Amino acid sequence: MIKVLTVFGTRPEAIKLAPVVRALSSHPAIDHETCVTGQHRQMLDQMLSLFEIEPEHDLDLMRPGQTLPQITASVLTGVTEVLDRVKPDWIIVQGDTTTAFASAMAAFYKKVRIAHVEAGLRTGNMYSPWPEEANRKLVGQLATLHFPPTESSRANLLAEGTPDASILVTGNTVIDALQWVSARLDENQDVLVGDRFAYLSPGRRLILVTAHRRENFDGGLARMFHALRRVAERGDVDIVYPVHLNPNVRTAAQEVLGGLPNIHLIEPLEYPAFVYLMKRAHLIVTDSGGIQEEAPGLGKPVLVTRDTTERPEAIAAGTARLVGTATEPLLQAMVELLDNPASYAAMANAANPYGDGRASQRILERLIGEPV
Repeated sequence: MIKVLTVFGTRPEAIKLAPVVRALSSHPAIDHETCVTGQHRQMLDQMLSLFEIEPEHDLDLMRPGQTLPQITASVLTGVTEVLDRVKPDWIIVQGDTTTAFASAMAAFYKKVRIAHVEAGLRTGNMYSPWPEEANRKLVGQLATLHFPPTESSRANLLAEGTPDASILVTGNTVIDALQWVSARLDENQDVLVGDRFAYLSPGRRLILVTAHRRENFDGGLARMFHALRRVAERGDVDIVYPVHLNPNVRTAAQEVLGGLPNIHLIEPLEYPAFVYLMKRAHLIVTDSGGIQEEAPGLGKPVLVTRDTTERPEAIAAGTARLVGTATEPLLQAMVELLDNPASYAAMANAANPYGDGRASQRILERLIGEPV
């Protein structure tokens, strides 16, 4: 049997690795265990419950006000101790979080082979997004197997000298997760969501917002929020913003967006409720990476409030538009999608470049085929 340890610590990692965990855990050739670091405690626990994952190892590392060096050191030492107990053949990490980077470093120190899910994403700017661009590049240097979601991500890896034989394009596992949750919503919406969004007006179009990037803390968030406030003042939209738990984000959101009846600043949502809002939204404004992949699967235009994106496929396909954080360009882009049906249709009907929902199965098959 192949012994595999999957490690994750944040909500996005949990969403994207849940289909992989479920596939590995159900296969008779795999002895699989899960380790969570708790980098995002509350939001992580919601995902574990939703996907019915009971981790064998929970490091519970989250502390108030933790810094990047502190969480990096805690993950490195905590995962090392788990590796000493489990002695896996493989460790699986996902994406570009501090958990992914520090877990890969721990595995490297123990000479455990590393499989990197969502490999090869690049902006070419080490400080955008920060620290994620550095994290994913460093994991890529340590990994034995690379699972890029798209051909362009594969090309990035090849350009860096990664052996072609170690790369398998899988599609993005978030589409696997999205399809699973969307099907559950279709069957059990009353149970999973209920009437919690009854405050939304049927006569107003919904703009769904997420914003949390560290590189936007120094003025970027405030500029974005001013654009949102101005579009809300039209009166024909509802804006829903599940506000990230980071105090920097919460303070800026309250200062600029508070006080308007059609701007709803709410607590972070469990994933089914968020998928429900994505399905209901007219458009989505985000600095998140994962939503650039999920929204095209639901036919929703995405305005990306960043200066760079490691997901150029969405831009090239026309499902997303890079608008930055300045107030006027974001405002103009929202107004265009609200008032110009042709512009809206061009984005809403573009093809999703991120896969068919079978990424986790491809990862499983490749791991089974590797020598022990």
